[in-house]
Amino acid sequence: MYTPDPIAFTAFGLVVRWYGVLIASALLIGLLLAIKRSPKYGINPDLVMDFFLYMTPAVIIGARLYYVIFSFDYYAAHPQEIFATWHGGLAIHGGIIAGVIVALVLCRVKKISFFAFSDVLIPALPLGQAIGRWGNYFNQEAYGSQTDLPWAITVNDVALGMIKVHPTFLYESIWNLLTFGFIFFYEDKIKKVDGELFFVYLGLYSVGRFFIEGLRTDSLMFMGLRTAQLISLALIAVGVGGLWYLRKNEDRFANSLIKN
Repeated sequence: MYTPDPIAFTAFGLVVRWYGVLIASALLIGLLLAIKRSPKYGINPDLVMDFFLYMTPAVIIGARLYYVIFSFDYYAAHPQEIFATWHGGLAIHGGIIAGVIVALVLCRVKKISFFAFSDVLIPALPLGQAIGRWGNYFNQEAYGSQTDLPWAITVNDVALGMIKVHPTFLYESIWNLLTFGFIFFYEDKIKKVDGELFFVYLGLYSVGRFFIEGLRTDSLMFMGLRTAQLISLALIAVGVGGLWYLRKNEDRFANSLIKN
């Protein structure tokens, strides 16, 4: 049975893994997309560049810290693995939290609207997630329970050996692409004020993540519950509540593009 090789190539003794290649590709594509969108919102492309410079390390640290915190028992016993991000273990919710914090601080310093800035950036997020999820495939992680469905993939499970499982990385990649497409539709046909795309993403992504997480066998847990599902429920509420708030205060936010 075929299993993917996690190593993309080796150059001058340096091992380059698909996980890193895909994450780097997702960041680059997201940057180019955000730069292209920035003039539409009156945002200086240089500000987008600044954001990505600050955001990239912050997101990696946030995603890893989140994962380590909710896998504390393992990393307490294997502290040498804490920094081994090439082995996988980046939680998207931790990355989102870190990215939002960086954006809030940058917008505060530069005195621009967070809502406008977030709408410039948001489409890059589900697209980047759709690309990055394939790193899980090459690492043979983040897969689901056993299944005989025609699209099942074969993985070498530590406990069970070679088994066929739900390709939950694929499910989430597809869901993210659908979310990416819907965001542009919403922007063109439905959006009224800045910030709506941010809340649409939070709600829509979280709906898919909630159900997909239920199929996974490696979920981070908190008090016996799947952490990602709890966070997803909270973000769905934030998404719906945020949209309601923006629409209720439409006059206030209609001209919120630039603060200064």
